[in-house]
Amino acid sequence: MQGGAWPYNLRCMTKLPLPAKRAEELRDEIRHHEHRYFVLDAPEITDAEFDRLVNELKAIEREHPELVTADSPTQRVGGKAREGFVKVAHSVQMLSLDNANSEKELRDWVRRVTELAGSQAVEYECEYKLDGLSMALHYEAAGGGAGPGAGARFLRGITRGDGATGEDVTTNLRTIRSIPLTVGREQLAKAGLTPPFEVRGEVLMPTKSFLAMNEQREEQGLAPFANPRNAAAGAVRVLEPNITAQRKLDFYSYFLLQDGRMVRATQWEALEALSTAGFKVNPNRRVASTFEEIWEFVSATEAARDGLPYEIDGVVVKVNAITLWQRLGFTGKAPRWAIAYKFAARAAVTQIEDILIQVGRTGKLTPVAALKPVFIGGTTVSRATLHNQDEVERLGVRIGDWVMVERGGDVIPKVTRVVDEGEHRRPADARAFQMPTHCPECGGHVVRAEGEVNSFCVNVNCPAKLRESLLHFASRHVMNIEGLGEALVDQLLTKGLVLDIADLYSLREAELLQLERMGKKSADNVLREIDASKKLGLERVIFGLGIRMVGERTAEFLAEHFGSMDALIEATEEELIEVNEVGPRIARSIREFFAEEKNLRLIERLREARLTFTGERKVRGTKLSGMTFVLTGALPTYARDDAKKMIEDAGGKVSGSVSKKTSYVVAGEDAGSKLDKARSLGVKVISEGELMAMLKA
Repeated sequence: MQGGAWPYNLRCMTKLPLPAKRAEELRDEIRHHEHRYFVLDAPEITDAEFDRLVNELKAIEREHPELVTADSPTQRVGGKAREGFVKVAHSVQMLSLDNANSEKELRDWVRRVTELAGSQAVEYECEYKLDGLSMALHYEAAGGGAGPGAGARFLRGITRGDGATGEDVTTNLRTIRSIPLTVGREQLAKAGLTPPFEVRGEVLMPTKSFLAMNEQREEQGLAPFANPRNAAAGAVRVLEPNITAQRKLDFYSYFLLQDGRMVRATQWEALEALSTAGFKVNPNRRVASTFEEIWEFVSATEAARDGLPYEIDGVVVKVNAITLWQRLGFTGKAPRWAIAYKFAARAAVTQIEDILIQVGRTGKLTPVAALKPVFIGGTTVSRATLHNQDEVERLGVRIGDWVMVERGGDVIPKVTRVVDEGEHRRPADARAFQMPTHCPECGGHVVRAEGEVNSFCVNVNCPAKLRESLLHFASRHVMNIEGLGEALVDQLLTKGLVLDIADLYSLREAELLQLERMGKKSADNVLREIDASKKLGLERVIFGLGIRMVGERTAEFLAEHFGSMDALIEATEEELIEVNEVGPRIARSIREFFAEEKNLRLIERLREARLTFTGERKVRGTKLSGMTFVLTGALPTYARDDAKKMIEDAGGKVSGSVSKKTSYVVAGEDAGSKLDKARSLGVKVISEGELMAMLKA
C-alpha cells in the first residue's frame, strides 16, 4: 500500500465504488446530525466534527462531480442568484384564520363549534401561533437506490401568496437546515406515510438571528428590520440563496396533506406523524376537551411568551377530529374548525423625558428616547429606539411628548406614534430634537452622507468604537495578530494600556505581564505577532483603519491604484471614483475619514511604528477600460466571480444592475429580468464566448 497505489488501482478497476459508498455514508451521517441539531436540538457531535464530515463529502463530490445528488447536504446553498420567482398554484387553498381577540370571543367560537357538532363530542388541539411566513413544502418519491435516503425528497417550496397561488422559493428554502431535503424509507414507514405528500408550516427567524442580522445591517448603514416576521419574509424572497442561508431561519410544520387532503384521523396524529418522519414540530401543544382547558393553555402561553427564542402572537385552536372539519365547513374565507386567539398588543403610553444619543461600535449615532418607565409585555421599558433623524421627523416626536411605545412583534421597544389628546396633550415646553454635529463620546465630526439616513462619527479612535476597532485591526484578514482576541483586548482597555490601534505597537512585555493569565511566553508571542504585522501590505493597513464601506477587496483596489498611503490621503473624490468598485458613496466616506484630524494623527503614529505605507501599484489592463459589464444567468465555462475578475483585470467594471450606462450584458443560461431590461434599454447583450474574444483581442 506504499504511495497509495493499491487504493488507486482498486478505484480504476471497480469504477469508483469506494468514493460512491463513502459519499452515501457521509450523506446519511450528516442528515442524521442535522436532524439531531436543527430539529431535535440535541446534538451528538461538536460543530467542528460536523464541519469535518461536510468538508469530506465536499471533497469527494469535488473530485467526482458525477456523484453529486440534488438532495445532498452540500447542495443546501446554491451559488447562483435567481432572476425572479415563478408563480405556482397551491394543491388546495391556504386559508387564513378568523381571529378571537378576547376570552368572550374565543368562548363564543367554542360554543358555535359545539352546536354545529351536534351530539359528537369535540376535542381541540391547541398550539402556538408562530409569527412567521406560511409555506407549503412538496415531497416526491426519491426513486430507486438502497438505504434510508431513498424514501422521499424535497421537490418544491411555495409561499402562501394570495392563498390560491404562491411563489416558488425552493432554492432559498433548501438553505434552512430544519427542512429535510430527504425523508428516509424507514422514517416514512414508521410515520405510515408514502410520497408524494405536502407539509405546511411556518418559516420564522429566531430572536437571536434577528438581533444579529439587525446589528449587521446597522454596521452596513442599512435600516434595521422592524420585526422578525418581516425579516424572515425578506430572507425567503431574496434572490441570493447565500443571503437566505446567512439569516439562519427555522421551520415548524403543522399540516400534513396528500392530494390536498388530510391523511390522519386527528390533527394531533398528523403532527405526531410529521415528527416521526423527521420534521420539526413545535412541542408546545396540547389536546383540550373543554373551554377551561383551552383557556388554561392560552394563559400559560401568554405568560411564557417573553421567554421564548422566537416570536408568537397568539394561540391557534383547531378541532382535533378531521371528520368534523367537513361538517363544520367554512365561512367566506376561513375555516369554522379553527381560530387564532390573538394576544393583546404589547404597547403602552408614556412620556419622553429626553432624547439621548447612543454611539454604536461602527460609529453610528442612534437617537434613543429616555422614557418615563412603563411596564410592557412582562418587562419595564425605559428606553426605546428612534432609529435616526428622519424617523424622529416622520413621527413628529419632541422631547416631552406622550408617545405610544410598542413591543408587539418587536424585540426592541420602539415609539410608534405621538399621543396628543386628553390628559396626554403635548406640553407647552416640548422641544425639538436635532442630531449633534460632534460625537458626544469623543467630539469627533459627525457626518451623514447624501442619500443616507444614518449619521456616523468618523473618528476611528472614538471610545465607543475602540474595542471593535482593535478586534477588527487584529483579525486574521487584516493585520493577523494572533492571540489578540476579545479577552486580551478587554484587559488592555480596562487597564488603559491601549487608547487607539497605534498603541498596540508601543506595548512592552512588562505591561502585558500585569494582565491575568499572561505569562512570559504568551506575552512574547503577542509582541512577536504585533511586530510581524508591520510587514503586511498596504492593503491590510488601509482595511485595518476601519473606513466605513471600505472592505477587504476595496482596500486592495485602493492600494493597487494609488500605491501609497500618502497618495490615497491626498486623492479627491473624483480620483477615488476612478478606482474599481469605488462609487460616489464610498468615495465620500473615504474623504470624510481623511478629513478628520484625529484620524490623520493616528495614521502618523502608525507611520512612526513603521507599518507598510507603500506598495506596488498594479497597472490593470486597458482592453476594457471605460466599459461596464453586467453578468446574468449561469455562464457555461466560468463562475461569475472568475469572469468578474477577468473583466476587472482588463480595466473594466462589473455592476450588479443594468442601466443606460451599461456597456454590455453578458448572458448565460436562465438569464432573467436583467436580460429583459437590457433589451428594453437597447444595451448590447453578448455571450461568454464573445466576452472571451474581447479579452483576447
